[in-house]
Amino acid sequence: MPAQPSAIQSLTEQPQSLTSVLAGINLDPEESLVSQIYRILWDSIVTLKILPGQLVSEKEIATALSASKTPVREALIRLEDSGLVTVIPKSGTYVTSIRIDAYIEGCFIRLQLETGAVRRAAERNGVEQYMTQLDTLLQKQSSALKTKDYVLYASLDEALHETFFVVAGLHGVWHFLKKTQADVNRIRHLKRISGIRRGKQVIQQHSAIVDAIKAGDPQAAGDALVAHIGSLESEIEQLTDYPELLAFIENQNTTLIRKLPGRRNARSTHSQQAS
Repeated sequence: MPAQPSAIQSLTEQPQSLTSVLAGINLDPEESLVSQIYRILWDSIVTLKILPGQLVSEKEIATALSASKTPVREALIRLEDSGLVTVIPKSGTYVTSIRIDAYIEGCFIRLQLETGAVRRAAERNGVEQYMTQLDTLLQKQSSALKTKDYVLYASLDEALHETFFVVAGLHGVWHFLKKTQADVNRIRHLKRISGIRRGKQVIQQHSAIVDAIKAGDPQAAGDALVAHIGSLESEIEQLTDYPELLAFIENQNTTLIRKLPGRRNARSTHSQQAS
């Protein structure tokens, strides 16, 4: 009997069309269409519903979302500024490849900024108003883990980390941080798809961070955050432990390089340097 394809292989062999990814999504006419489309596409790309190297057609997106091309075009421009899509003249707009160097930089930025945020949250007065919100997020994430709803689990994970910045009075810093996390999130979702999860451990680590903030102990909050995220060195070492994950990234990069006339040598050199 032939071996069954792995989860990552299945992801590559059966990519979803934009139409299927966006099916059933309704835009709110009371909210900025550009912001909504940008957010929908961002989430679809970082959760790997839309794969690296995949063509993102302005017309197909507009049709699927029942929107005009103008807000779609502006959303794609914002995505290009964020490094998630690239426009290839006379070819189209494609999702960018996952870059290991961007992943490492994103991990570094997150470690520095979020350690500072949880320390500040523990130092501030009047944070009691946020405690119920933090506890509720922890409970919901634990429930999502028990029901194996890993998409909801990941969403709640992000909401909890965003709340750390809110408690610290640094919500604007969260928005800056998120812009640097595209490849961090894509690799996190690759791990999830591959079955590489630390669910129970993560819940315990989140609880330790929240407990330290409640106790007003900035040192303990910072230490718990570092223990949760891990050092930069540990993130790099972990990647090397999963050759299938690295092979997926390399294969997707190769697919995109083939679509980049005149850029192949530069991207190949860059890939070698990053590895």
